[in-house]
Amino acid sequence: MKNSESDHSFYIESDEEDEEKVFIPGENGEEVDGNESDDSDSSAENQQQNKPGSYNTSWPQSYRQSIDLYSSVPSPSIGFLGTPTLSRLSSSYLSSSLTRRHTPETLSSATKPLLPTVDDQIEPHRRSSHALLPPIPSRRQSVRLDDKTSSKVSHEISLPRHCTNGQAVLNGINVLCGVGILSTPYAAKEGGWLGLIILFTFALLSFYTGLLLRQCLDSQPGLETYPDIGQAAFGTYGRIALSIILYVELYACCVEYIILEGDNLASLFPNAYVSLGGLELSPQRLFALMATLAVLPTVWLRDLSVLSYISAGGVVASILAVLCLFWVGLIDQVGFHNKGTTLNIATLPVAVGLYGYCYSGHAVFPNIYTSMANPNKFPSVLIACFAICSLLYAGTAVMGYTMFGEATESQFTLNMPKDLIASKIAVWTTVVNPFTKYALTMSPVAMSLEELIPSTHLKSHIYAIIIRTSLVISTLIVGLTIPFFGLVMSLIGSLLTMLVTLILPPACYLSILRGKVTRIQRTLCIMVITVGVVSSAFGTYSALSKIVENLRS
Repeated sequence: MKNSESDHSFYIESDEEDEEKVFIPGENGEEVDGNESDDSDSSAENQQQNKPGSYNTSWPQSYRQSIDLYSSVPSPSIGFLGTPTLSRLSSSYLSSSLTRRHTPETLSSATKPLLPTVDDQIEPHRRSSHALLPPIPSRRQSVRLDDKTSSKVSHEISLPRHCTNGQAVLNGINVLCGVGILSTPYAAKEGGWLGLIILFTFALLSFYTGLLLRQCLDSQPGLETYPDIGQAAFGTYGRIALSIILYVELYACCVEYIILEGDNLASLFPNAYVSLGGLELSPQRLFALMATLAVLPTVWLRDLSVLSYISAGGVVASILAVLCLFWVGLIDQVGFHNKGTTLNIATLPVAVGLYGYCYSGHAVFPNIYTSMANPNKFPSVLIACFAICSLLYAGTAVMGYTMFGEATESQFTLNMPKDLIASKIAVWTTVVNPFTKYALTMSPVAMSLEELIPSTHLKSHIYAIIIRTSLVISTLIVGLTIPFFGLVMSLIGSLLTMLVTLILPPACYLSILRGKVTRIQRTLCIMVITVGVVSSAFGTYSALSKIVENLRS
């Protein structure tokens, strides 16, 4: 799968004083003045083609932009994370878009419209890898410009990266603290109190592997995203395989949203049965179908920036649900009376998958890192994210398990008394949240598939609509076939999250930096990989066994 690259490229580098100069990379990476002879220009061109600097020319090219939008907590004044940038993938029933396009002349003003119709010819732009290098006192934004349009995909230039440390922390928490928090009491029940050690162990190991990803990004120019790292470590096949794993994880999260909607709405309206001819729909199936129909139009949107603002409230929604749980236990006097079990060996592997799912943010960490104005603070940002999220997870697990004991459901909202106001707030908050996240979560998957549309069909929006509609319907089918929220989450955490979080980062690190890795670093990486492989094997087998058992019954 090859995409056309420009035969001639140059760079525009602008510093804080908005000065611009054109330079061409020399043979050793030094800057060569653009007024040099044609011979030096040709030499630089050949050298550029020989270097692995164009990591984002292979599938998927849309990863950076789609994940930026999916993961960002937008700032009205800064707008530090990008928006979807594939013009041919942005077909919509809307007639206008809020998305913006930036040319080299207006990087700071950001006033020109982005994503016109596919009939418009847009010159592709790419962000330079120079922004990934260790920061210097006057941090500069470099932009690579290609003078030929790609035959497959047109890209827009990314916004300048000026994400503050606080915004980076919010982005990290927004990614880490999702629907997984609803199942931590269930994980405590499945694993027992000692199972919480696994939660904190995964937090520590995930923090370490997050730092490994940063080392991989800094190892060579051109690396911006997780797929880029996979390509640098294992070639094009590594990029494709890693991307598929990441997209399957996002797709599975959308399945979880459908199951979540069906379960919680059915708890609010338990008598909502519908009979269509000889087919009877239970409340869970009925509301899963209704939720799917409700989110379907959102995946057709050209511009998801409005949803990204709303979904940024996911952190608030999670905290609100936890506060409602605490209120029900303390103020409404449900009480914390259950002692629980110290250790449940039989179901401990299920808890492993559930706890692993809680730290599935590594697909976005490279985007957060490369968006920071001060990348040197990335370790501090990770510490804050993991510390806050781990405390939330552990606190919720302890509260929920001591309140409901062995009767704890896969989502603590299903255990909360239905007649209490706090319970209704928690349930409705849980119900509304996925409606804002579904399209953002599915968008990277859809955009990656839309890249495969033949160039002869670029002007037809119907293909994009068919792909997105098919993806949404398929999540409904999977959700109705395997309607077990906790077990599906455990399977995702064991099979996919372990790969993305614990296995692949140290593997990529050892491959990319194999000549510079010390014996201690190599030993630590092998230990992390071993923990990930063992946890993945036991967790996946246990989750699949229980899913099959429940399907048979």
